[in-house]
Amino acid sequence: MVAILLAAGFEESEALVPADLLRRAGVKVKLVGLDSLQVTGSHGITVTADCVLSQLDQDAAELVFLPGGLKGVANIQNSPAALALIETSCTRGAYLAAICAAPTILARVGILDRRNAVCYPGMEEEMGSAVVQVGSPVVVDGHIITGQAAGSSFPFGLKLVEVLKGRQAAEEVAHAVHYHGTF
Repeated sequence: MVAILLAAGFEESEALVPADLLRRAGVKVKLVGLDSLQVTGSHGITVTADCVLSQLDQDAAELVFLPGGLKGVANIQNSPAALALIETSCTRGAYLAAICAAPTILARVGILDRRNAVCYPGMEEEMGSAVVQVGSPVVVDGHIITGQAAGSSFPFGLKLVEVLKGRQAAEEVAHAVHYHGTF
């Protein structure tokens, strides 16, 4: 199961495009509200989460995904429960994925130390000792997948499918949605 953590101010396309692509590939996805089932994104779109963080079976999450959006990222960063989920997931070897501003959360807790990663252009100084791959839409380093920005939502989502279900599944989803870029 993929747990997508939604905090008020999250970037809608960064959360929902990958969620859609993963579900098309047959991956179980849970939209997880930080503290409410109704979560409003950075562009005023309100999404109904499947559960709140306190209800999540954290051990069932094979991948924990953090979408960007500056306010959403700040809300995750300020949540002890969210940070505990991230650190526990990393310790048990689950995949961690973050896009746009959200990789800075992983950097702040030391998960990206000396790892290849990408973030929203201009936020490189907030990436600690990560080896930032400037200009890359998606970077995979072990169990960590990072994406650049909202414009990377499709290749990022397809890379998540590839990591969890294999290259063929990702290519089938890309074909089904008529995505013709690389991932």
